[in-house]
Amino acid sequence: MNVPLLDLKTQYAAIKTEIQAAINRVCDSQYFIMGPDVAALEEELAAYCQTQFALGVSSGTDALLLALMAIDLKPGDEVITTPYTFFATAGCIARLGAKAIFVDIDMQTYNIDPRKIEEKITAKTKAIMPVHLFGQCADMTPIMEIAQRHNLYVIEDAAQAIGAEYKGKRAGSIGDIGCFSFFPSKNLGAFGDGGAVTTNNPDLAKMMKILRVHGAQPKYYHQYIGGNFRLDALQAAIVRVKLKYLDEWTAGRQANAVHYNQLFAKTGLIETKNNSDLHLILPFESDQSGQYSLRTQTDQNPFANHRHIYNQYVLRVMNKRDELRAFLTERGIGNEIYYPVPLHLQKCFAEWGYQAGEFFHSETAANQTLAIPIYPELTANHRETVVNAIVKFYVTT
Repeated sequence: MNVPLLDLKTQYAAIKTEIQAAINRVCDSQYFIMGPDVAALEEELAAYCQTQFALGVSSGTDALLLALMAIDLKPGDEVITTPYTFFATAGCIARLGAKAIFVDIDMQTYNIDPRKIEEKITAKTKAIMPVHLFGQCADMTPIMEIAQRHNLYVIEDAAQAIGAEYKGKRAGSIGDIGCFSFFPSKNLGAFGDGGAVTTNNPDLAKMMKILRVHGAQPKYYHQYIGGNFRLDALQAAIVRVKLKYLDEWTAGRQANAVHYNQLFAKTGLIETKNNSDLHLILPFESDQSGQYSLRTQTDQNPFANHRHIYNQYVLRVMNKRDELRAFLTERGIGNEIYYPVPLHLQKCFAEWGYQAGEFFHSETAANQTLAIPIYPELTANHRETVVNAIVKFYVTT
């Protein structure tokens, strides 16, 4: 049985009629840039993310760029963030002439380790940019406390975490600005590029609204240099349809994670008497008390105020990761490495002067992590096929 890493065709089939109606509505209106659907989506996103403001933008990358421009990030400034994330996190910092000051991750969640942030703050530090990786929020309480002590902005890179919660607060509502992606593979995906920014700060909302349209206010009068960061109406209409199903899809992903955890618990691969024989570490969830554990049932009290949306289900493969990946690929089982090269080792950032070995946990994660299918339409047979294949690999190699 082939098991793709993601099956958007099945998702589309279930909502095709609604999607087509939304597309037809936009086509009939011939209103393709901004307009009523974008405005409506912004209201719906603000309500969903528990923020006062939301603005649709052209991509998740542009959401990050717009947020950094809104806080007036300048050449020579510094932004503290994680090296274990998608390229755009640091790429947008570099595009504005600033420098990413990397902080290593917590290996339990793969998110930035707050305990290592304060020592990296200098007179040049302008903001902290935590990334809510794989669908789980970073530990935001200490991050916000540090930011307040040092008068720093906090920009949440929530591209993988729409609907995730930290102590009952939604991703994108905790810091000064939240940044989201509607890339098709995300939990809430468009039919192309798209994204959003959220904030509870009216001044930042106003500035981002101006910068989104080349810095013009009113039209053709430019006090600022902005960009073309507008969200297409077609994408907004499609995302509006999907937003209605997002919580249902999130519940499906969580249920799939529970089933994976139950299946792996029976394999002997994740718990042995001799830790040197340990093959896999499953994705932990952090609860409101800061403890880490595995979700073993869909309704689990320790996670009541902490919501992992499982954008990815990521295994930590303690040995033979690349061989396992090849084994699964040969058998038609989708998988992916997020991310094989941490950002501090990317050639384009060489001028920042980071060296191999500087961020041990991030480099370890890059060498050991492997994502397997978690999309909500995944069947029990699919999940069993994936786990059985992994067991077979370790039995036969």
